Amino acid sequence: MNLHRRYFPSIVTLVAAAVPLAFGEAAAPAVSSTEGAAAVPDLSGIWVHSIPGFEPLAAGPTSLVNRSRRNGISNLLELVGDYTNPILKPEAAEIVKKHGEISLKGIGYPTPRTQCWPGGVPFAFSSGATQLVQQPDKVTILYNYDHQVRQVRLNQPHPAKVTPSWYGDSVGHYEGDMLVIDTVGVKIGPWAMIDWYGTPHTAALHVVERYRMIDYAAAKEGFERDAKENQVAPGIRDAKHPPTMTYGRSTADWAEAVCAENTQWFPGQEAAVPRAGEPDF
Repeated sequence: MNLHRRYFPSIVTLVAAAVPLAFGEAAAPAVSSTEGAAAVPDLSGIWVHSIPGFEPLAAGPTSLVNRSRRNGISNLLELVGDYTNPILKPEAAEIVKKHGEISLKGIGYPTPRTQCWPGGVPFAFSSGATQLVQQPDKVTILYNYDHQVRQVRLNQPHPAKVTPSWYGDSVGHYEGDMLVIDTVGVKIGPWAMIDWYGTPHTAALHVVERYRMIDYAAAKEGFERDAKENQVAPGIRDAKHPPTMTYGRSTADWAEAVCAENTQWFPGQEAAVPRAGEPDF
């Protein structure tokens, strides 16, 4: 296989109305006509990205980075999101700052990941390995951490009234060699956030993902930016604020990761695993 051509996919996630007090409804997505079968990209396989977050863009507004550094990159033991980032509204900046202050004390603050709750999008994007299963009428996205699954209907509009759900209502279409996914109606849970730094979102969250295969040179540039910020994942070496993630094919096995089997994330403290109030039988 020629590794220098069409081997690495990238995701450009365009997020609007992703912070508190983002008034107004999310705009309705345009539904593109179906492209020819020859143009549909083959995105099958297992892909991985580094943690804990998105790749910061080289210039202009970008996603949050970690103010706490270790060996020059994000310190996974202290998640202190840059609350001075201008994309944040004051209320959101204050929430991110408080999360960072908790982390600096050596205390892990609750997140969907640590509390065994569905992560939603875009929080789920960095949840370990990702696999896309493409079918004529839908795309299924699998996240290996805690068996998370998303269903994307192709060439269909959102319903007139969307019922909120953990991963929202996702519809997609192909634009040439690019898969575009539009998601609205992400449910607000007790720890609703879009990244590991605790950046909150409202019910108006509107996420647009663009998946495309890129050449070796473009992938290399993305990996280099990523390596300056995040912990590189094993197995790999235009909207208002567009964060990006460059994925590489994983050489590792698809490992089973069950949150409920390891709920002692914090010393002496159980995760708030969802529990039924009474038995089912």
